[in-house]
Amino acid sequence: MSIKKNDDITLKIEDMTNEGSSVGHYDGMAVFVRGAVTGDEIVAHIIKAKKNYAIGIVKEIINPSPCRIESDCPVSDKCGGCSFRNMTYDAELQYKQGRVADAVKRIGHIDAPIKPIIGADTVDNYRNKAQYPVCIANGELQAGFYAYKSHRIIPCTDCRLQHNSFKDILDIIAKWVRANNVTSYDEQTGRGLLRHIYIRRAPMTAETMVCLVINGKSVPNEADLVASLKQYDGVKSICLNINRENTNVILGNETKLIYGNPTVTDVLLGKKFVISPESFYQINHDQCEKLYTKAAEYAGLTGNETVVDLYCGVGTIGLSMADNAKRIFGIEIIPQAIENAKINARQNGITNAEFFCGDAYDGAKELEKRGITPDVVILDPPRKGCQKELFDVVEKMDPKRIVYVSCDSATLARDLELLQTKNYQTLEVTPVDMFPRTPHVETVVLLSHKKVDSYIHIDVEVGEGEGKIPVDSIAKRAEAYKPKEKVTYKMIKEYIEAKYGFKVHTAYIAEVKRDLGLPMYDAPNAVEELKQPRKYPTAEKVEAIKDALRYFEIMEEI
Repeated sequence: MSIKKNDDITLKIEDMTNEGSSVGHYDGMAVFVRGAVTGDEIVAHIIKAKKNYAIGIVKEIINPSPCRIESDCPVSDKCGGCSFRNMTYDAELQYKQGRVADAVKRIGHIDAPIKPIIGADTVDNYRNKAQYPVCIANGELQAGFYAYKSHRIIPCTDCRLQHNSFKDILDIIAKWVRANNVTSYDEQTGRGLLRHIYIRRAPMTAETMVCLVINGKSVPNEADLVASLKQYDGVKSICLNINRENTNVILGNETKLIYGNPTVTDVLLGKKFVISPESFYQINHDQCEKLYTKAAEYAGLTGNETVVDLYCGVGTIGLSMADNAKRIFGIEIIPQAIENAKINARQNGITNAEFFCGDAYDGAKELEKRGITPDVVILDPPRKGCQKELFDVVEKMDPKRIVYVSCDSATLARDLELLQTKNYQTLEVTPVDMFPRTPHVETVVLLSHKKVDSYIHIDVEVGEGEGKIPVDSIAKRAEAYKPKEKVTYKMIKEYIEAKYGFKVHTAYIAEVKRDLGLPMYDAPNAVEELKQPRKYPTAEKVEAIKDALRYFEIMEEI
């Protein structure tokens, strides 16, 4: 029995996807439903039906899961931020633990100890940064977050994840918007002034930065805006970020300070850190301290080691370890972050740290040319993971240990498998719940250089007679040798589902390969002519397929 749009079906929820959607099976077909919980028995209303899967919404909960709770947020079913407001925190941690373990084993093909996830003491009000998209209708400011997989704004000024002060600041900006007839940016026309409201608060000092991202050079009645905001306790920095590009990227390349300091200062693991609008800084202070403490444990510093901190941001990881290291070298591509890192070293009296602005690969190459031989390399890349070429340089540096910090378990597993080929083995994996109530999870991993403990010299003589290996024995072994298994469509599909949370049809993979001029081979459902011609895959699925092809080294980087 096939599923059709607008059908109502009874569904048992079996699992969760990487994006936080629940999944069950109906007559052998996967059905994805947001808002359900593993163990729920529901009536799902189908809103999209494809040949191999369907998407539904919860119409009725027949038998709730033991781990189901009532959501404490009125927009959690609409907003694309929180996925687990209706699930106990213990169940959420169990899900994230399993997700990391599955990725490491299934994608990375690595059998390593997965330590218990480090959970959070609080799951509310932990975010120290918010970037609100805005819409102004009839002079009224609507700030909130995007609906799931859309750019439709769900108004929400009192998000349970954000600090309580953010709502007060938004109210101040809303009054200024009304008084000055401020317009909001329209993605379709490219017109309108206000694009985003960016608020960053240093948890330990309460210093707050307010940044308006605008499609222009200035704002009307700037003086009134500044006068209103600076009265709010803790506001130390007010700035305008100029972004006039037709892009989904939030921040532009120019930031204009209109009040106070260009940075705010926070305290992390006993050290002071200045943070600019463009700089990366972990959004959960307390969990960040737990994460960096575990990273320091994995680094195993005694005071004699050289540490290379790639993707160093404002220097938080490296500088937090500096007291126990001989030398620290940090590489970061964002210039403002490097300037922050240098200031952070000076204000903490750290003299054994150097920071360089550049791409991780280019920076690592430069350090390798200078003869820097690190004992420990720290990797903390963005969600897409490390570029493959970087591992070639790391291999030449020959560190004893690598500490890998990741916010994406799929790309982490991919990179761990690549590091295996560079003579590094994964010793231990620890998930850290940096982002409670969301599907995201941080992970820190310890890798060690594979070194043989001793060598045994063996002389082998081929031929007939005592102590010799017969030639026919060698021939039999050669005949029995099986080359490395070729990459299959199934492997590509499994990789995409694990990393992106959706499935792709075999025919889509074949079509992308054909377009790229890659060699083809027979596979079920990958035929030239289909009984019912299939639409070409969406741009999102094309990029996911290309990513998988690069991962399995079927094609070069394009």
